[in-house]
Amino acid sequence: MRKALQGLKVIDLTSALNGPFCTMMLADYGADVIKIEPVNGDQCRKWGPIDKKSGESGFYCYVNRNKKGTTLNLKSEKGLQMFYEIVKDADILVENYKGGVTKKLGVDYESVKKVNPTIIYASGSGFGQYGPMSHRPCYDVVAQSMGGMVYLTGFKDTNPVKAGPSIADHVAGIYLTVGILMALYNREKTGQGQLVDVSMVDSIFSLLENAIVNYTVGGFIPERNGNVDQSIAPFDIYECKDGFVALGVGNDRLFEKLCSTIGHEELLEDPRYKTNVLRFENYIPDLQNLIHDWCKDYTKKEIDNIMDKAGIPCGPVLNIKEAIEHPHIQAREMMVHCKHPTAGDQYFQGCVVKLSETPGSVETPAPLLGQHNAEVFGLTEEEIKKLSAEGVI
Repeated sequence: MRKALQGLKVIDLTSALNGPFCTMMLADYGADVIKIEPVNGDQCRKWGPIDKKSGESGFYCYVNRNKKGTTLNLKSEKGLQMFYEIVKDADILVENYKGGVTKKLGVDYESVKKVNPTIIYASGSGFGQYGPMSHRPCYDVVAQSMGGMVYLTGFKDTNPVKAGPSIADHVAGIYLTVGILMALYNREKTGQGQLVDVSMVDSIFSLLENAIVNYTVGGFIPERNGNVDQSIAPFDIYECKDGFVALGVGNDRLFEKLCSTIGHEELLEDPRYKTNVLRFENYIPDLQNLIHDWCKDYTKKEIDNIMDKAGIPCGPVLNIKEAIEHPHIQAREMMVHCKHPTAGDQYFQGCVVKLSETPGSVETPAPLLGQHNAEVFGLTEEEIKKLSAEGVI
């Protein structure tokens, strides 16, 4: 079956997470992604969890599936020339070095454009390609902090905390993918290549939704508020007999359903709860405590079933095992198996975007270090030995 991005050649100069996450999506949907690693490998080959038998990183294997793997010393003249050769007919190049590094290496947009004028060149850095901090390195915790998310995360009486997973990396990777697809569409119409510039800090900043307008329109700086939403109520996480459940009640109709479902129709006549704005202003402590008290008499599954029948947005708070095994996650093929040559069977996330005619899929495992050097660069075994001894590959 044909895939949506089949026929596209992608040069992948990325490491760690935001760039590899982007190129993983391109590869999942059929692009021919050629990953170029330093001779000693991508830094995340050493990130846990590490398979005890093979020494392979589960992290690396997840985000680098479906790709071909090569090694190249871009600081060497021979390595740079080999890079230019394979980039000549590429459609896309993706890199996530900190600002200024690609120029020093000679693989920046202006240099690559000389050998491939129509290239879509995508840069996914911490701070972007311009601005006073563009030269600085960045990891997710820094981007979440500077983008404003960490300050908003947690409870009032505790220190700020970052969101659990690497949100900045993942969202920047998604934005990078979207930017590439927009640039490809434009190139199809005009024949013009271009630079796609995505910053992790920008990506986090773009997710702050109501926090921004609470300041620019409301005139106040939002603070940490636990699980309580900044503009909707009830919109919270509640303790029950065997864990926690999330409830979202975003309009008057849903509030009427909730009051009826939990047996507190008198709330509908309470002037404190007549509108969403009033419910938000008066949510703590009375309304919050009332819902908490109701939830404590039921299990997660019981509340989930009750709210499902009532048509109220609800879901249990699941741990990783519960999420993986959940029937809906399984039905959506969000967990897939992949056979790795040294690590054996691997089990990780599937493809999010479901395309009816050109679906994505996981076909091949992450490459071993330099696995496809001969194929990609057209090298004989003798040439591989020579270039390896010279430190080029």
